[in-house]
Amino acid sequence: MIKCIATDMDGTLLTATQQITAENREAIIKAKEQGVEVVVATGRSFQEARFVLEESGLKLPMICVNGAEVRSENGEVVSSSPLNKAEARQAALRLVENGVYFEVYTNKGTFTEDEDMAITIIVDIFSTANPEVPIEKIAEAAEERMHKGLITKIEHYDRLFEDDQYEIYKLLAFSLDDDKLEAARSGLKEISGLAVSSSGRENIEITSLDAQKGIALEKFVASRGISLQETMALGDNFNDVSMLKKVGKPVAMGNAAEEIKQLCGEVTLSNEESGVGKAIIKVLVD
Repeated sequence: MIKCIATDMDGTLLTATQQITAENREAIIKAKEQGVEVVVATGRSFQEARFVLEESGLKLPMICVNGAEVRSENGEVVSSSPLNKAEARQAALRLVENGVYFEVYTNKGTFTEDEDMAITIIVDIFSTANPEVPIEKIAEAAEERMHKGLITKIEHYDRLFEDDQYEIYKLLAFSLDDDKLEAARSGLKEISGLAVSSSGRENIEITSLDAQKGIALEKFVASRGISLQETMALGDNFNDVSMLKKVGKPVAMGNAAEEIKQLCGEVTLSNEESGVGKAIIKVLVD
């Protein structure tokens, strides 16, 4: 019997326009009414994840920034696993050397040195991955990210690395140039203490080795007296692998990378077809 359901957000719970469908929302509510724990496990910051959930009227515990931070249903910090600052600075240098744009996720929000690039690259990536969605809608969602304060402009990232009030949770790098990304990945391999993954072919996600969805989910279910065998996880990409490998019931999205589908065995419909909601209802009925 499934007692906990963990779901990724982008490409999984959310559509291309960053929405939670009514079917997904209703399935989550139904699961909670039946006593099933539902937790979001995302690469997003708490601020970005909360924004989307609140729009749908949902309150859920969250594993944020790939496991670098865990928040209660009420938004309180339960635990954090930040990057070592020296290692974070080295990782940032590798990205800069290879001409790869990146954002810095911290305990005080997400930061960029280039607002225009933050919007442009998100639009490029989402429109490439979702050609059926009007580019105007994708651009609107990307601009909202800036205007709602979900990402903050900073003059230079050095301030984040030098000021003790900031914990560095993740560096999220983007590029449409495969050669630049591969060169950056090669450079990052030389730095110890890093977990390097991705949530899409155009990005690199850099966190502490202790900040992985699977590690955070294992601690989360244990704190509630639930076993991993009694847990279902849903995901679509490589930053979901650590939790998909641990749970008793891993489910891949219909839009997932082929390797993720092979890992899970079970595949639901795509994020545009409320695949999460359908998987939840199926497991509640079984």
